[in-house]
Amino acid sequence: MFGKLKSLLGGAGIDIPSPVAGTVVPLAEVPDPTLAQGILGKGAAVVPSEGRITAPADGTVDLIFDTGHAVSLTTQDGVSLLIHIGVDTVRLAGAHFTVCCKTEDSVKAGDTLILFDPVAIQSAGYDTITSVIVCNTEAFAAVRPIRSGAVAAGDPLLHIDK
Repeated sequence: MFGKLKSLLGGAGIDIPSPVAGTVVPLAEVPDPTLAQGILGKGAAVVPSEGRITAPADGTVDLIFDTGHAVSLTTQDGVSLLIHIGVDTVRLAGAHFTVCCKTEDSVKAGDTLILFDPVAIQSAGYDTITSVIVCNTEAFAAVRPIRSGAVAAGDPLLHIDK
């Protein structure tokens, strides 16, 4: 019966796992208006409890910022994701970040994309809240967070209705 109900509601969608362990908060709580207001797309944010960003799904790295503060990738399902570590962390000019991939790399879910030192970043005066944004939101019927509270890297974070 559940399968029949699911097909009546539009069938299966796409789950996007969290790229980092921590605590899930609404995107609206990110202290950056461009991210918080959803100007770049819908998503969620994670206050990280560790300094490792992993690929949430199999896909291709579209752009890894030299500063290590952000990465964009496209999943095999066609979801364009932006993972943005912190607020104004681009100003650190790469300090406390280690880039572990390069633009055009094919990645598998769980591959390490970026390592960062949350304590050092916070000590430098920056928030480490990490935004996970679906940049091509308009290509889907809906994008919504499906988790709150504690999350491990790889746990479902967002659900996308096709």
